[in-house]
Order: sequence, then C-alpha cells, then structure tokens
Amino acid sequence: MKKKYSRLDKKFMDIWEVIEALDTYVDESDPDIGLPQSAHAFQTAEALRKDGHPRWLILTGFIHDLGKMLGYFGEPQWNVVGDTYPVGCAFDDSIVFKDYFINNEDSQNPLYQTKLGIYEKGCGFDQLHFSFGHDEYLYEVLKNHLPEEALYVIRFHSFYPAHEQNAYSYFMNAKDRRLMKYLKLFQKYDLYSKENTPPNTEELMPYYKELVEEFLPSKIWW
Repeated sequence: MKKKYSRLDKKFMDIWEVIEALDTYVDESDPDIGLPQSAHAFQTAEALRKDGHPRWLILTGFIHDLGKMLGYFGEPQWNVVGDTYPVGCAFDDSIVFKDYFINNEDSQNPLYQTKLGIYEKGCGFDQLHFSFGHDEYLYEVLKNHLPEEALYVIRFHSFYPAHEQNAYSYFMNAKDRRLMKYLKLFQKYDLYSKENTPPNTEELMPYYKELVEEFLPSKIWW
C-alpha cells in the first residue's frame, strides 16, 4: 500500500477540493461527531488558534485528517482509519481490538512476536513499518512541504499506543523524544475539540485560505 500510494499519481488537487470531497466521507471509527469532516478540521484548528499555538500547528490541526482521501480512492474503512501501530514486532496489549490479530499471519511468525522483532532498540519511529492508513498517506503527500514538527504530528497522530500508553518507547530515539511533546499536545485538540455545533466557515475562510497559502502549493499530487 505504501508503494501504491507514495507514487502520488491519483489526482492533482488543492486543499479545498480535498476538503469538499471528504465531506461525503463518514469515518465509522469516530462516533463522537455527526458533522462533516470539514467541521472537525475547523474545530481542531480553531481550538489551537484560540490557545495561541504557532501557525504551523494550527495548519496541522486543519489538515491532519485529509489522508482519509484513501476512502475517496476506494480503500475500505479498515485501511484508512483507526489506530496505527508497528508491524514486524510484537503487538502491544494497548492496541484496540488486539484479539483479532490471531487471524493475522504475522502472529504465526515467531520473529514478529518478539519485543524488538525485525528492528533495533532506539532505531526511531521513522524506521518502523506501520499499519497503513490515513496518517502515513498524508505524510507522503506533504513530506516535502511542511516543517518537521508538523509532519511528525501528521504521521503519528493515530499511533495511540505510543502517545497515550507510552508503548514502544524502547524504539524511540532523540528525535522522537524531542517531538513527542507536540504529539501529546495535539491529541488534546484532536479528541476534545469536537462539537455538534457547526463552525461558521464563511467567517473563518479568509484566515484559513491565507494559512494554507503560507505553507502549501496551490495544488498537490495525491
């Protein structure tokens, strides 16, 4: 899947076309809000903006879920949303619905069921192979356009075992220890900014158009 989507040859679109497309997408793993995807984008970003966070983090809040375009391209829900976690090593007990992994052929490989698996201690999260989903996809789309801190949040914001349970900490390196604080900070806004009152997008649009133009090209390959 990483090879398939890292080619970035599906469609040439701007951020607003992506947001419009995703407003028809229902994330079945997220029962907290019944509004379109764009509402969550604005709510997350506005909460960050209200608390005075830097512009790169506000933008990250606004676009962090745009990797759900995988669903627009025909991928099933299980390959788009939900928790992400490393493969090639033992599944941590904190992973949601871990019991189902008994049906995963990796569970039959003794090497993949050891603590380190195919990796080395302290190798860094960048060196791990993760279950594919909207995080990894959006990272591939934006990795040449955003600051390191923003890309880290985008790539690992669904890696709940790490930033909620401190799982897989033995793989962390200096970069992970430096950037994990942004990931933990971001989760408060991603999870707890959801409201069923729609934001006033017409009023907010000028600010966000300027913000997107500051960091991103007018159109990007998806």
